[in-house]
Amino acid sequence: MITEVLAALFVELPFETNYIASIVRVSLYVSLVAVVLSTLFSLPVAMVVGFSQFPGKSLVTAIINTGMGFPSVVVGLVVLFGLSSGGPLGFLDLVFTPEAMIISQFVLATPVITGVSLAAVTSVEENVRDAAYVMGGTRLDVALVVIKEARFGIATAILAGFGRAISEVGSVLIVGGNIAYADGTSYTRNLTTAIQLEARQGRFETAMFLGAILVGIVLLVNGLVTRMGGGGRAKR
Repeated sequence: MITEVLAALFVELPFETNYIASIVRVSLYVSLVAVVLSTLFSLPVAMVVGFSQFPGKSLVTAIINTGMGFPSVVVGLVVLFGLSSGGPLGFLDLVFTPEAMIISQFVLATPVITGVSLAAVTSVEENVRDAAYVMGGTRLDVALVVIKEARFGIATAILAGFGRAISEVGSVLIVGGNIAYADGTSYTRNLTTAIQLEARQGRFETAMFLGAILVGIVLLVNGLVTRMGGGGRAKR
């Protein structure tokens, strides 16, 4: 009896599983690549800004903080202009591709990861860096020590950047186009743009299911980062 009910539920799902799977795949691919690239860029910037004195440092910090709340649709327009046929990067022919979405999410996530990482690394006590220098550590050694001490804050920064990227609608819609193939599988349609489309077309069951997946992904990443941070504190 129970088996028959479950089978009926799966048969009567108001959406195609391949359609859902392709949307999730595109979302994870675009957001994870964007966040990895952003992290590789943001951490060195945060270290340099945090521990160096140079003219215009306050201006750079202000730009980073401003970028954390920059309107996503404006980012989308700027990226679209840069990648369009008349733009400086038009020769790459990336408009309405997953790569264009990655660029857009990279621009959105970078100020968030940089700003939160900057706050984390500058909160590390100065005597930790001094001890590393006294023990003969190079600049790279000291940087690694600081990153280790600030790892929970950096993990939080990466989580915040991932949340900013995967929950983005406006910019990825502009540069990606929300495109699906003729068989219904996604090319540039991610979770947020698919939710918007499904809701506008009245397919609320599918929209709610996609929304649940999006929330589940964010909660899973949050749980992993929290567990990592808790484990790090417990060892101390």
